[in-house]
Amino acid sequence: MRGAQEPARILVIRLGALGDFVQSFGPFEAIRRAHPKAHITLLTTKPFVALARLAPWFDNVEVDTRPKWTDLAGVLAVRRKLRGYDRVYDLQTSGRTARYFWLAGRPVWSGHVAAAQLPHANPWRNIMHTRPRQRDQLRMAGVATVDRPDLSWLEAAGPRLPQPYALLVPGAAPHRPAKRWPAHHYGQLAARLVARGITPVVVGSAEDKPLAAEILHHCPQAQDLTGQTSLPELAGLAARAWGAVGNDTGPMHMAAEMGCRCLVLFSRESTPARTAPLGYRPGQVEVLWVRDLAFLSVQRVAAALW
Repeated sequence: MRGAQEPARILVIRLGALGDFVQSFGPFEAIRRAHPKAHITLLTTKPFVALARLAPWFDNVEVDTRPKWTDLAGVLAVRRKLRGYDRVYDLQTSGRTARYFWLAGRPVWSGHVAAAQLPHANPWRNIMHTRPRQRDQLRMAGVATVDRPDLSWLEAAGPRLPQPYALLVPGAAPHRPAKRWPAHHYGQLAARLVARGITPVVVGSAEDKPLAAEILHHCPQAQDLTGQTSLPELAGLAARAWGAVGNDTGPMHMAAEMGCRCLVLFSRESTPARTAPLGYRPGQVEVLWVRDLAFLSVQRVAAALW
């Protein structure tokens, strides 16, 4: 470990989104393993607080409301949360967290800020996939090994459904509709799953309920759990699933992290080499990339599953 003295108080910054947060599980565990006696705080955003507080890696979890820079009171509140640490691991490495380096009073900092004591000085970092980029960042900061994390604390969460079942993830960011395979295609795929004795289970946020309704219109045997699972419950469901099919969105990263077999559908809106779930064993994650998901056939997706 670099530095003359082992840090006693450590801050880890990971604000989101879900896919990025999930891909930080390995780095979170590596930081805890590298600093077993330190008091480690995570700074994150509200959607991930409950999940982070269940995790064995942190002694404390703080919420960043991400105030506007014109909100002086909000910025000062963030400044207070950033102060008093011997070392900071910035895993977000965004424009916002670059400013946090200065708000924090320039502590020993691992991140993308050139003035930091432990900078991630890799000129290719902006085109690297999230997982190897974070591994490389921590290596440069003296945290040499980032392994597959132990997620046994998550595996038992969520409802116990009759086996076998497959998760369907038809949602994606509302402002990026081109990332969504049409819901009626998911419905037709669901019917094919049922024909093979596999129950389709639709998951996502409450905003995805109209998509689930369309899927159930084509396949009434499917089960709709949209808006009904917390992140830990989603993780447990994925750990026990036969497989998962979905768009380039956070729940598919969660499924892959839990070891679930995943088929992820990408359009020109995303670059799989930088953002696809990676999984942990050969063949666990497969990617289908087409320029326009409207033209990705049900037959092609089904063929990739069997």
